Amino acid sequence: MIQTLKYFLFIAVVGFLIVSCDAISSPAQETYKSHKVAKGETVFSIAKKYNTTKEAIFALNPDARDGVKVNSVLVIPAADVINTSGDVTFKTHKVKRKETLFSISQQYGVSIDDLKKYNKQLYAQQVKKGEKLKIPILKTGSSQNPVITSETSQEENPGAIHIVKPKETKFGIARMYGITVAELDALNPDLGENLPINTKLNVPAQKVTSETVDPEKYTLYEVQSKEGFYRLKVKFGLTEEEIVRLNPYAKDGLKEGMILKLPKDGDLISAEDISEVNLEDILSNKNEKKIALMLPFLLNRASIDSVSNENVLQKERTMRIALDFYSGALMAAEFAKDQGISVTLNVFDTEASASKVATLISNNNVEQMDAMIGPLLSANITKASSALGNSKIPVFSPLSNRNIKASGNVFQTLPSEEMLENGMLQWLKNNSAGKNIVLISDSKRAKQKSKIVAAIPSVKIITPRDKGFLYVGDIDTYMARGTADNWVIVETVDPVILSNVVTILNGMPKDYNVRMFTLDKNDAYDFDDISNLNLARLGLTFPSVSKGYAYDDKTPFLISYKNKYGVLPNKYAVRGFDVTYDVLLRLASSEDIYAETMGAFETEYIESKFRYEPQTGSGYANKAMYILQYNKELTFDVVK
Repeated sequence: MIQTLKYFLFIAVVGFLIVSCDAISSPAQETYKSHKVAKGETVFSIAKKYNTTKEAIFALNPDARDGVKVNSVLVIPAADVINTSGDVTFKTHKVKRKETLFSISQQYGVSIDDLKKYNKQLYAQQVKKGEKLKIPILKTGSSQNPVITSETSQEENPGAIHIVKPKETKFGIARMYGITVAELDALNPDLGENLPINTKLNVPAQKVTSETVDPEKYTLYEVQSKEGFYRLKVKFGLTEEEIVRLNPYAKDGLKEGMILKLPKDGDLISAEDISEVNLEDILSNKNEKKIALMLPFLLNRASIDSVSNENVLQKERTMRIALDFYSGALMAAEFAKDQGISVTLNVFDTEASASKVATLISNNNVEQMDAMIGPLLSANITKASSALGNSKIPVFSPLSNRNIKASGNVFQTLPSEEMLENGMLQWLKNNSAGKNIVLISDSKRAKQKSKIVAAIPSVKIITPRDKGFLYVGDIDTYMARGTADNWVIVETVDPVILSNVVTILNGMPKDYNVRMFTLDKNDAYDFDDISNLNLARLGLTFPSVSKGYAYDDKTPFLISYKNKYGVLPNKYAVRGFDVTYDVLLRLASSEDIYAETMGAFETEYIESKFRYEPQTGSGYANKAMYILQYNKELTFDVVK
């Protein structure tokens, strides 16, 4: 059955490599009209003419995002036509001190989206003092002077309505929408100092953060005139990196009046402070998402002979992984469609070749897409990043956890081995009080041994004898007898040593309360002589990038996958879903995925969770991980 599934997927990929999953929902009883584009017209001017918005036009005409051509026909939502016509002209605005993108949009009566459209750098950064911006102006035919007009839609000026909830303050609401308290007051002239519950406030259309602030742990601080990160470090003892981690919208600099979330009493953010966020609840940007999916299908090795193709599938592990990942990515696109997000997956066969990756990027305008998932190999990720040059398209490495030397647009979705080790070690350090800690380590794990000793100085160290052998007495000597739980950390890549240690520990008296740990559950644990039942009896606890799923789970993804393919997904199919769905939801919940990834929050799906942090000179890395423990049912409990 599984082989048949992969074969049909293979045929589907050969037959059609670009899959569109458009989700455009039309309001009931809405009518439309067509518009033939005239010379000099733009989406901006057409939207003005029909008293609609650019986003409404894009929803019905996704290709219009790449520009409109003369004589092309657009579908327009029916509305009263404004009796003015004209072309878009521009004036130049020099950014002054204290100005924000929002305040400039209000000054000229244009949307933030239009400002970004004609000033591309604003997609990646905030406005800076002295910067010159192009301001789109609609020039009417009856006057030689530019006439400033503003779109009236639910998205702009003021943009949206915020209903005050219990315990919300002006500071907190201003921070939520990335504006100053003064700008919030300007949008709501009749607003007093008090905020009654259910008060309706005019606010910008897009939130810059969806999290609420726990007043027990954090305080809101208003940036003062001429304050920078250095002054805040002197005042609060917080580094720029720590402030940006709590307030991702501050990554391009501080501005007077900006509202920051800061820990009370200078306490830094801890793992317990990291909140889990369901991005499905805060979707705000459901426009078409174009994703480049680069996988090694190895179609260059295919033939017209179906028997030969099945043989290739059996031999080529890389191809099987690609097809499994692809099946999960397709399910993610369908789930995104159910959320109202329009998705186009542009699927490319990399043929597991770095040069092919570069060619695909060059020939398919990949830099114009919203995100790239893949390639699978770390070397090809580096090549893709290089081929994209200065493009801001984020590149997500789906299966490699090696440190990738690439530019700042690369996101490593798998936590590195070092990060897993450090996370496990920190957990042991935090929970070791009152425990008898014993370390059994061989020479090949000397680095890990040093880290453990530095973190837990009281640890008792056992070194295997020659040829990696240990006697019961070698371990029993260091055990606590009824006075404390015995936590035994085992660091080895040698299956012989591991088998010896597991056997001895399982033979210890029950009142020893032995529990086994490792910083790395490596291939040695798959050795035939090492019983999972014995590991479960010892409660083996270890770090992991994923948690696995129970086969009797009734989650929508598992049900949908089995209904579609006839089998339950393997780990690569689940990984394809988790990575792709997370990318799509991040794109749909923020205008700036780079700012969105820097918040102190985690997302979690079937087997994986994601929390990205910037890495010096090498993009972003996923810092979210699991600590798992074997249980008596031979499944895993999530410890953290």
